[in-house]
Amino acid sequence: MILDRHASGHLFCYYSNFLMAVPMTNASSPAPLRRWPALVGGGLLNVALGTYYAWSVFVPALEREFGWTRTQTSLVATIDMVMLASMFMVAGLIQNRVGPRAVATVGGLLFSGGLFLASFIHTLPMLYLTWGVMLGAGLGFGYLAPITVGSKWFPNQRGLVNGLAIGIFAAGSGIFGPIAGRLIEQIGWRGTFQAFAGLFFVFTMVGAALMKDPPETYQVVQQPGAGAKPRPLNVDVQTSQVLRTPSFYLLWVAYALGTTAGTMVISQLVPFARSAGYSGPTAAFAITVGAIGSASGRFFSGWLSDHFGRLFTLRSVIVISMIATPSLYLWREDLTFFYALLFLVYYCYGTQLSVYTALAGDFYGTKYLATNYGLLLLAWGTAGVLGPVIGSRIFVGTGTYQYAFFGSALLALAALANLTLVRAPIRAR
Repeated sequence: MILDRHASGHLFCYYSNFLMAVPMTNASSPAPLRRWPALVGGGLLNVALGTYYAWSVFVPALEREFGWTRTQTSLVATIDMVMLASMFMVAGLIQNRVGPRAVATVGGLLFSGGLFLASFIHTLPMLYLTWGVMLGAGLGFGYLAPITVGSKWFPNQRGLVNGLAIGIFAAGSGIFGPIAGRLIEQIGWRGTFQAFAGLFFVFTMVGAALMKDPPETYQVVQQPGAGAKPRPLNVDVQTSQVLRTPSFYLLWVAYALGTTAGTMVISQLVPFARSAGYSGPTAAFAITVGAIGSASGRFFSGWLSDHFGRLFTLRSVIVISMIATPSLYLWREDLTFFYALLFLVYYCYGTQLSVYTALAGDFYGTKYLATNYGLLLLAWGTAGVLGPVIGSRIFVGTGTYQYAFFGSALLALAALANLTLVRAPIRAR
């Protein structure tokens, strides 16, 4: 560590310590290990994979060409989320044997391959099989490695690093969603699928190549003045034992109910914006606003949870979500309020994905994080079923999203009740 009396020198030292770490081993003079490849690789993977959040951009073109209903096209987002959650668990079991690089490579191949094959579909079952099952499986495999690898390389900044990785995942739709909207007008949705498939193949293969766990003897030495307070390492709890703890089930239900509002809005965003009177670039920009909100929640709240606690952060955003989601419907026709409240809804949704990930590591350790968080992530997969179904079915049945948006506040209230009962295990932060 280079010492410097000036503020710029201290800032340089902080980021040097963040990106490089000295492992605690039996060696007398261990060499610093580079931690930045875990961040770069995870970023490349997640910015590509996160583009699936922009699914609603393609919905109008597909519905016009094939005459499919909103309920039929909404099922694609549901399949994606269920596949992500279920395949995350499968990938976790496999990763323990073959390592994160192989798992991430499979994820990238499935994701880009599913996107490419979707460009040739002519029937609804083929759409479900390619963009839904195949692409969704790629999401599950590709999403795993950045989370587990990052948590192991940065144990003292778990919330920040998970927030960064998952925030980039959310940012993918904000970057490529508007691009997709323009490309659809120029080369059609089939050409857009193919162009993205080629680009994301490169992103995911490079990202997968950088995925590598630290050595088994690796522990971070807390440097004086590095900024974060030292924390005791948690005991690693096996998945079979996690399933016997009441706290896990309270967290599971809270996670499912708390993220339902976000999945509902995400799956219906562009149609909802159009029903509010917005069209063209204004409606498409809503995707960017939502992506910024989700990415901000994942990153900023991840950092906040490192300092103020995971449960406090989760309870706070659930309260905000209870207010913001019905308010989004009430003030949807005012463009300023529409964007501001949409940002808040996505912020609360993104926060939960980030903080629950770090919370699983805090409660149960990182050794079995892939399978422990895999089980917890099934709650988010459940929200992936509830949200789109609630939004689409209520809209088709009533012609309005009002009851869906107000009902999500009740679900958030139930999530908050569960979180008030959760107590951190001994030695967990």
